[in-house]
Amino acid sequence: MLRAPLGVQTPEDFDADVRLMADAALQFARGEVMPVLDRLDAQEEGLMMSLLKKACDLGFGAVDSPAEFGGLGQPKAVATRVLEMLSPNGSFATTMGVHSGVGQTPIALFGTDEQKRRYIPPLARGDYMGAYALSEPNSGSDALSVSCRATLTPDGANWKLNGTKMWISNAKWAGSFIVFAKVEGERFTAFIVEREHPGVSVSAEEHKMGLKGSSTARLVLDGAEIPRDNTLYEVGEGHRVALNTLNLGRCKLAAMALGQAREAIHQTAKYARERRQFGRSISEFGLIRDKLARMASNVFAAESMLYRTVGCIDDAFAAVDPSKGNVAEQNRRAAEEFAVECSLVKVFATEALGHCVDEAIQVHGGFGFTEEFPVARLYRDARVMRIYEGTNEINRLFAFNRLATKGGLNAALDAEPTTAAGALFRHAAMAATKLDTRTQQVDAGLSDLLALTYAQQSVISRADRMEASRHPRSEFARACADYFSFLAGVAAYSRAAEVCARVGGEPPVTPELHGVGSDDRIAAAVLEGSQYPL
Repeated sequence: MLRAPLGVQTPEDFDADVRLMADAALQFARGEVMPVLDRLDAQEEGLMMSLLKKACDLGFGAVDSPAEFGGLGQPKAVATRVLEMLSPNGSFATTMGVHSGVGQTPIALFGTDEQKRRYIPPLARGDYMGAYALSEPNSGSDALSVSCRATLTPDGANWKLNGTKMWISNAKWAGSFIVFAKVEGERFTAFIVEREHPGVSVSAEEHKMGLKGSSTARLVLDGAEIPRDNTLYEVGEGHRVALNTLNLGRCKLAAMALGQAREAIHQTAKYARERRQFGRSISEFGLIRDKLARMASNVFAAESMLYRTVGCIDDAFAAVDPSKGNVAEQNRRAAEEFAVECSLVKVFATEALGHCVDEAIQVHGGFGFTEEFPVARLYRDARVMRIYEGTNEINRLFAFNRLATKGGLNAALDAEPTTAAGALFRHAAMAATKLDTRTQQVDAGLSDLLALTYAQQSVISRADRMEASRHPRSEFARACADYFSFLAGVAAYSRAAEVCARVGGEPPVTPELHGVGSDDRIAAAVLEGSQYPL
C-alpha cells in the first residue's frame, strides 16, 4: 500500500460512454430529485419509489450487477461514479445506494444462479427496493453478536426467523431484505427475506435528525417463515457475506459522501459570490477563499483515493474465473483483498464531507443556521455518514489491525516512503510496534497516518497523470495535490507526534512543507463556475 502507486484508476480514465452515463446521472439528480426535496422530506406517498423507478429505467439501479441477470454488468468504478453523481441529496443517495449496493451485492456475489434469476432482475428494474438488515438494538459495531435466531421447521422445508433488526434503510419500501441470523443460536447465516413472507413486518419510521426523505425503521421477524432455498451462501458462513458486502459498500458510501460534498461546495461558492459585506463580495476575502480551497482539496483527495481503490477492486474481480468453479468463494477473496483501503476511504471521505458541510454553514453565517438555505439540510444529512457502514472509529481500528495481522505492516515498514505522510507513518509505526500491546488510541492514530499517506500518494499520482495527458484541468489538479500535501504534512506531523508521545518514542522530525500558496488558485477555479470543477 505505501509504495508509489503505478497505473492507478482515476476519474479521468473513464471513456466517453461512462462520462455520458455519469452526466445523465447528475442531470437526473438535478432535474428530478433536487426540485422535490421538501416533498421527499415529508415522505410524500409514492414519491421516493417513483424516483427510484425512474432512475432504474435509466439503468442506474444495477450498474455493476451481472448483465446475464438484468444488471448492466459494468465495473464497480463505473457504478461508483454513477452513484457519486446521483448523490447531491443525502436521502435519495441513501435510498439509491442501499438499493443498488448492499441490497443486491450479497445476491450478486454469493447467491445461486436461481437466487440471482429470481431477485436481481426485479431489483434492477426497480419493481421494488432492496434492503440490508444486520444491525439490532443490542448489536451495532459488534455486528456478529446478533440475537436474531433461525430454526428449521420440522419438515426441513423452511426456516423460521425470530428477532428485530434496527436502523434498516429502505424498510418502508423494500420488497426484499438481506437478513442475518444465527442458526440454532450459533451459526451466523445470511438469508433472503421477502416482505410478503409470513411473519415479516416493518415498524413505524424512526424520527431522525437528518435524511428525513429516506426510510429508516425496524424489521420485525415474528416466526417469519422463508423457504430453505433462501439461505444465502452457506449456513455458518454469513459473516463472509456480511463483512465483504460492507467492504464494497464502504466505497459506495464514500461516493455518496462525495456527491453531497460537491453540493456543499456548489452552494458555498454560489453564496460567497452573491453575498456582499464591507462593500464587496465575500468571495474576495482570504479566509473565505481558504475555506473553499480546503474543501476542494479534501474532495480531490477523497475522490483520488476512492477511484484508486475501486480500480484495484475491479482488477481483483476481473481475475474471477467461472471455469475454476466455486465462483462465490472467488468473489469472497476478491471482495476482501482491499478491505483496508475500503475502510480508509470510507473514513476519509465521510470526514471530508463533515468538514465541507460545516464550512458551508460557516460561510453562510446566520443564514446557514436557518432552514431557509439548503446547507442546513446538507449539514443534518451528512452527520450519519460517519456512523453507518461501521463507525469511523471501528473502521480506523479495523484498518490498522488488519494491515498488522495480514502481514502488510512489515511490507509497509520495509518500503521506502514516497511522501511526507508516509515517512511520519513509518516513524510512528516503528515506535509503536516495539510495544507488546497497543491501545486503541495508538491504533487509531496509526490508521489516520496510513490514510494520509494513501491520500497523499493518490493525489500526487493523479495530478501527474493529468499533467502528462494535458488534461484541461491539470493546473487545478496540481494545485489541489500541492495544497493537500501541505495540509496532510501538517496533520500527519501532529498525529505522529501524538502516537510517539503515547508509546514513549522519539518525536518525529518536522517535515519539509510545500504547497501553501496553492490555495488561491483552487479557490479561483471553484468560484469560476460555483462548483467543484472535476
